[in-house]
Amino acid sequence: MSWRVVVITRRCKLEYKLGYLICRGEDVKKVYLSEIDTLLVESTGVSMTAALLCELVKNKVNVIFCDEKHNPISQLLAFNGRHDASGCLKRQLGWEEQTKDAVWAEIVRLKIVRQKALLQQIAADRAGMLEKYAAEVQPGDVTNREGHAAKVYFNALFGLSFKRGDKTFLNGALNYGYAVILSVFNREIVANGMNTQLGIAHKNEFNAFNLSCDLMEPFRILVDRFVFQTGQELTPDYKHALCNILNERVRMGRETCTRDLQR
Repeated sequence: MSWRVVVITRRCKLEYKLGYLICRGEDVKKVYLSEIDTLLVESTGVSMTAALLCELVKNKVNVIFCDEKHNPISQLLAFNGRHDASGCLKRQLGWEEQTKDAVWAEIVRLKIVRQKALLQQIAADRAGMLEKYAAEVQPGDVTNREGHAAKVYFNALFGLSFKRGDKTFLNGALNYGYAVILSVFNREIVANGMNTQLGIAHKNEFNAFNLSCDLMEPFRILVDRFVFQTGQELTPDYKHALCNILNERVRMGRETCTRDLQR
């Protein structure tokens, strides 16, 4: 079972040998490949062998590459995540609009319910309003309850002056955490033979991960809660702690489980 989140922060060479990821830098370290869930390459001074890249794909390791500012910029994904990927794609292309509208409504409802739960935990006075929005969600969210809930939610969480898109610590931390979670959904969607570009509600032609953006919505709360509770500066250690969100235990129905047990 894979569970390690491995972060590469310095110039080194990564290679594969006898089932291990070998890191050759100031010293030599190795990690058994089957234990690695996510590999975050934070330094642009890292070189990797083609043999290692192939093994990472075969083992379905979530590989994230960062830019010169140490922010996630790209990901390593397999062409086909399963043997019947063509059949899965055909079924995905055949999803009916009525079904997609119903699914999106449930995603939005669940997202708002989880936002409400966080506001209740911090004793914010707007939780009741979110409960009302969740109950009003219609197929396809034609009345945009998601957008109305988001405004109330972020204002209650981070203050009335907070705006998504501003260049602040809060937005930087949120974006970093969201990118990490998005990468996991990309990996799982490809592993299930589907296309990340063909979304349910997200349909931006410039977004390669529309479906991932759809499915991850209820899980953004993991990042929101972490950022609300911790940190004032986006340091390397803080980013590594954000990556460790992937190891959190989450509530799914009546069970509390790790992400690996959900597969």
